[in-house]
Amino acid sequence: KSSKREWKPLEDHSCTDVPWLLLFILFCIGMGFICGFSIATGAAARLLSGYDSYGNICGQKNVKVEGIVNSGLDLTHKKYVFFLDPCNIDLVHQKIKSIALCVSACPRKELKTLADIQKFAETNGSTLCSYELQPSEYTTDPRAAKLCPKYPVPESAPIPFFHRCAPVNISCYAKFAEALITFVSDSSVLHRLISGVMTSKEIIMGLCLLSLVLSMILMVIIRYISRVLVWILTILVILGSLGGTGVLWWLYAKQRISAGALETQIAKDNLQALLIYAIAATVFTVILFLIMLIMRKRVALTIALFHVAGKVFIHLPLLVFQPFWTFFVLILFWTYWITVLLFLGTTGSPVPNEEGFVEFRMAGPLKYMWWYHVVGLIWISEFILACQQMTVAGAVVTYYFTREKRNLPFTPILASVNRLVCYHLGTVAKGSFIITLVKIPRMILMYIHTQLKGKENACARCMLKACICCLWCLEKCLTYLNQNAYTATAINSTNFCTSAKDAFVILVENALRVAAINTVGDFMLFLGKVLIVCSTGLAGIMLLNYQRDYTIWVLPLIIVCLFAFLVAHCFLSIYEMVVDVLFLCFAIDTKYNDGSPGREFYMDKVLMEFVENSRKSMKEAGRGGGAEGRELKPM
Repeated sequence: KSSKREWKPLEDHSCTDVPWLLLFILFCIGMGFICGFSIATGAAARLLSGYDSYGNICGQKNVKVEGIVNSGLDLTHKKYVFFLDPCNIDLVHQKIKSIALCVSACPRKELKTLADIQKFAETNGSTLCSYELQPSEYTTDPRAAKLCPKYPVPESAPIPFFHRCAPVNISCYAKFAEALITFVSDSSVLHRLISGVMTSKEIIMGLCLLSLVLSMILMVIIRYISRVLVWILTILVILGSLGGTGVLWWLYAKQRISAGALETQIAKDNLQALLIYAIAATVFTVILFLIMLIMRKRVALTIALFHVAGKVFIHLPLLVFQPFWTFFVLILFWTYWITVLLFLGTTGSPVPNEEGFVEFRMAGPLKYMWWYHVVGLIWISEFILACQQMTVAGAVVTYYFTREKRNLPFTPILASVNRLVCYHLGTVAKGSFIITLVKIPRMILMYIHTQLKGKENACARCMLKACICCLWCLEKCLTYLNQNAYTATAINSTNFCTSAKDAFVILVENALRVAAINTVGDFMLFLGKVLIVCSTGLAGIMLLNYQRDYTIWVLPLIIVCLFAFLVAHCFLSIYEMVVDVLFLCFAIDTKYNDGSPGREFYMDKVLMEFVENSRKSMKEAGRGGGAEGRELKPM
C-alpha cells in the first residue's frame, strides 16, 4: 500500500527543496545588485549616451577628470559619439581602437578631404576633429593629420537608442568578420558572402517563416495521425533525401555545362559549393538508409507511445505553445543579461591610460563581478528550461493518472505551472544548479583549448578534448536524469534527491526498454527535424538558384538550414519530453499495478493492447527460442 500510495499524484502537494529556493533567490538578489551598482556608478548613462576618449558623456555637462585635458566639457548639444577611424578594431581588447569624440551630427555623406570636413563643420555645426582644433584650422594646422578623422570619412548614421555614429557601408563589418574568421585567406570571398546575405535577406526571412509554419504543421499532424506518423516520416524522409540529392546533382550538372559561358568568380564558387553539397547529401542518404534498415524491427514499440502522446496533445493543446513561452522568457532574460554586461563594460572610475585617454576600470573585488554574472547566465537559463520540463511533466502526469479524462482540470498546463510555483521551484533550482556545475568546467576547458590552439602538444590537446567530451556526456546523462526526477517529483511531491533515486531505479530496471524507446523515438523525431530542414533547404535552393549569377548563396542557405533545425528542435523537443514522461509513468504503472481489483492500471487502452501483444509475441517467440521474444518481454 505504501508503494502504491507513493507512486500516485497527490492532491495535497508539499514544498520541496526549500533551502535551494532560498539560495536561488539570494543569488538572483546578487544579480540585481550587480545591475543596480552598474547603473548607480553611471554605466547606464555612459552606455546609452556614449562617451568620448576624455571621459565626457555626450549630451550633458561633465565633471573634470584630474590629469586629463579636454575633460569636464559641456557637451549638451553634442549627443553622438563619432570615431575618427571606426574600422580600426582591436580584436584582442574587443574595442574600436580610435579616438572618440562627441559631435552634434553624424556625416550623412562621404567626406573625401579635409576641406569637405571643414565645410561639413561650418554647414552643420558638427566638428569632426578634436576639441582643440577650430573648424577654420582644419586645413592649415599641421596637427590636423592626427586630430582629424581618417579620410575619406565614410557615410554614417546614428545607432538607434545608443547615439553612436556607425558606417553605413558594410565593408567595415566585412573586415571585422574577416579578422574573426581566420580560415578565409581571400578577403574577397568573405565580402561576396556578406553581400550575398544582404542581397538575399528577403528570401532568408521568408524561408525562416516557412520553417516555422512547417514545424507547426508537423505538430498538428503528430496530434491526429500519430499511429501512422512513423511510417509517413520514414517514407517522406526517404523520398526527401533521394529527391534532395538528385536535385543537387542535377543543378551541379546543369551549372557545370553552363559554366563555360559564364566565367565569373561567383559562378565558380556556386559550382564548387554545389559539388560539396551533393557529395555530403549522398553520404548522408546512405548512412540514413543503413540506420533505418537496422532499426526497422523496433518501430512497433514506438508507435504505441507516439499514439498516446498524440492523445496528450489533443487533451492538452497548450503544450504546443510551450516553446514560445520558454523562448520568450529566455529572450527577455538574455536581453537583460547582455544589457547588464554592457553596463559592466563601462562601470568603474575614470583612469588615464598610457595614451593619455580615459578608461573606466573597477578596482578590488568588484572587478570580478562579471564572473558572478556569467554563472548567473548559465544557472538562470538552465532554471528556465527546467521550469519548462517540470511544467510539461506535471501536465502529462496529471493526464496519465486521471482515469476519467473528462475529469481533467480545465487547463492542466496552468494547473501544473501553479503547482510548480507553489511547491517545486526549489527542486527546479537544485536540478539546474547541478547542470551548471558541469557546464562551467566544460566551458572553461573549451576556453583554454581555444586560447592554446596551436601552442599545446598533441598529448595535452588530446587530454583536453577527452575531458570536454566526458563532461559533455555527463551533462547529457544528468539532463536526462533530471527530467525523470522532475516527473517523479510531479508524481510523489518528493525532493530532488529522492525523486532522482526513485526515477533512476525505475530506469535501471527497464534499461533495455529505455534504450529501445529513446533510440527509436528520438530517431523518429530526428527524422521529423530532417524533413523540415530538407524541405526548407530544398525551397531555398530553388529560390536562390534564380540569383546564382550575381549572388553567392552558400552562407544564406546555411543560415536558413540552421534556423530551420533550431525551430524544428524547439517544437519536437516538447514531443520528446511527453514521450519520456509517458514511458516513466508506464513503467511505474506496470510495476506497482497488475490489473487486479484495487490495483487497476492507469494506462491508455493502446498501451494495454501493446502489453497484450507483447505477451503473445513473447510466448510465440519463446517456443521458437528467438531473441525477438526476449526483446518484447513485458515489464
